[in-house]
Amino acid sequence: MGIIPDIRQLVTLDFEVYGHVQGLNLTKDTRDRCTKAGITGWVKNSKQGTIVGKMQGPKEEVDKMISWLSTEGSPGCEIERCDLRNQSNLNRLDYKDFAIRF
Repeated sequence: MGIIPDIRQLVTLDFEVYGHVQGLNLTKDTRDRCTKAGITGWVKNSKQGTIVGKMQGPKEEVDKMISWLSTEGSPGCEIERCDLRNQSNLNRLDYKDFAIRF
């Protein structure tokens, strides 16, 4: 028996999305997509014109969200890049849901 990779591996990371990204429903769409994917954490508009947040959830789902935030985003967004920080594995989620912060 080989070791079966745990597809439910939980990860945590901080993200920041750069470009023309505020005022285009990106925080709301991020929350809705994360909630549907079982990702917890938060997102908000920063004073610097970026969108910042934290995601915790199954690695596969978090990877999909980061891909969406890096390349696609909400209609009308012009995304330059999505930076990631503080990436690590988790044993359990610190948040109950995914929230928009103000």
